[in-house]
Order: sequence, then C-alpha cells, then structure tokens
Amino acid sequence: MAIRKTKKSFAQSNTDVKENRKIAALSYVFILCLVPLLLKQHSKFAQFHAKQGLVIFVLDVAAGIVSLIPLFGPVIFFCAVALSVVAFLRALKGESWEIPLIYEWSKRVTVN
Repeated sequence: MAIRKTKKSFAQSNTDVKENRKIAALSYVFILCLVPLLLKQHSKFAQFHAKQGLVIFVLDVAAGIVSLIPLFGPVIFFCAVALSVVAFLRALKGESWEIPLIYEWSKRVTVN
C-alpha cells in the first residue's frame, strides 16, 4: 500500500493547518472522526482528514461484523488500525495526503 504525499487542489492556508492539525489527527481515532467532521466544517484540512477517518472507522465496524469469518475480519481490522496510526501521525505533522482507495471513498462523504 503506497502512501503518497500530494499537493491538494483546494487551498489550505498555513493557519488552517496549524490551527486544526490536532483535531484533524482525532479523525483517525475510531468514532472521534465525527468531532472534526461536525465541528470543523469550515476547515478544509480537518474535513479532508475527517472524511478519510470516517471511511476507516466504517471499515473497522465492517471488520467487527465479518469477524466471524476466520482470518478475514482480523486482517481488515489490523490493517485499519495500522493505517489509522500512520494517518494520525501524518495529520499531526500537518500533512495532507491521499490514502489509496480510502481517499476515493472519502470524496463521496458530504456534510451539510
């Protein structure tokens, strides 16, 4: 699974990143992805990470549901947790990057 840094097409100000990197990191701590998703709707940086965190959370829940299937559920859960740890650290650094496949799904999330 390749992780690639990207220059985002949306404008991220340095102030947005500095002010919201800690709350953006919360996006990757299970259900806490809802905090930046709902409370930081004005921050493109926080929203970017919150939407990816929500997709990873859904994968965690799905892994719990299919955990009755030997090996498949635990593998998904382990991958999602490992990915969350890496994403948490990158968000704390103030980096925006697209997680392959996860990012594509996260673009479909809308918050009104």
